[in-house]
Amino acid sequence: MAAPSEARERRPFGRRLLTDPARLFQHNAWDNVEWSEEQEASARSKVQENSSQLLPQDKQEEYEVNAKKYWDDFYKIHENGFFKDRHWLFTEFPELAPNRSSSQNGDSGSGFSNTEESNNEGLGSCENGHCSLETRTGSQLNLIKSPPRGHTEELAAQNDSELSQNGGDYPGLAASYRILEVGCGAGNTVFPILQTNNDPGLFVYCCDFSTTAVHLVQNNAEYDASRCFAFVHDLCNDQSPFPMPEESLDIVILIFVLSAILPEKMQCIVTRLSRLLKPGGMILLRDYGRYDLAQLRFKKGQCLSDNFYVRGDGTRVYFFTQDELDHLFTTAGLEKIQNLVDRRLQVNRGKQMTMYRVWIQCKYCKPTTLQP
Repeated sequence: MAAPSEARERRPFGRRLLTDPARLFQHNAWDNVEWSEEQEASARSKVQENSSQLLPQDKQEEYEVNAKKYWDDFYKIHENGFFKDRHWLFTEFPELAPNRSSSQNGDSGSGFSNTEESNNEGLGSCENGHCSLETRTGSQLNLIKSPPRGHTEELAAQNDSELSQNGGDYPGLAASYRILEVGCGAGNTVFPILQTNNDPGLFVYCCDFSTTAVHLVQNNAEYDASRCFAFVHDLCNDQSPFPMPEESLDIVILIFVLSAILPEKMQCIVTRLSRLLKPGGMILLRDYGRYDLAQLRFKKGQCLSDNFYVRGDGTRVYFFTQDELDHLFTTAGLEKIQNLVDRRLQVNRGKQMTMYRVWIQCKYCKPTTLQP
């Protein structure tokens, strides 16, 4: 994982533009790629085609009921083998670095950085409908243990017990800066933060729907219970407790998480998370944008509703527009700091392959004063 000082030296969004098609394979990625009318029409046509046949309602309900099982199975199979280190993390979200120098320049901010690495493998990875934006270089996190069979139920029970016993006391009570990552997975965001940010006042919470994922985090060699608390949490259950009180968090992180949730439940979740923020606290989001490669690759029979799909492994994914995300956050009472879309052309120079990716990055802040 590159240090924040190194990350800031990478070219910011918009600086690497493909003006000469002959130079296509000279770099691993091209920023802010303009789509032609034909390409936009082709993407729209593919989405219309792959969404023309919706799954029956009983099948859709089955995927909702069994959502936890599908994500548990995902992490049992992949552990840390699929998602790679997030080299862009501190470039795009300096709020997570020790100096906590947040960008307040809205849409004119640095945006998505160029994350080119030296091995010409800048395509990320795509498997079973999961398309990551991480590059394939860099040291991998040391996840040393996989969850024993039968342990996930024990962990869930232990988690519920710990949360219900907190009362007026809670993990991270004495901290001066508190971060929560929702949907932490195997820890690819949590551990870089803990490794990079040595602020003694920092405390990091992380939760996931999957007990298998939380167990992977808790058994990571870098897990430090004095600085971090990992717990199982069902975002869709508004009775599921958080370990911290409302208005106690400085940052909430949502990286490729909101897209995995039933669209009609998203607003309630965002509103509930906003209540955890201190005045001036922020939600940081990065997620799939409309017409991303992952959306265009779906076949007929995988669509649940408009722009919402089920992968072959049973996990689900939604593809956002900027306006949809802006509505979710502003309805929750938050103010826009940043809402950017990046149409990125990623290149594998070794295989002479290209992939068009579309991601959205947002920062929304809780007002410091009451709205009239």
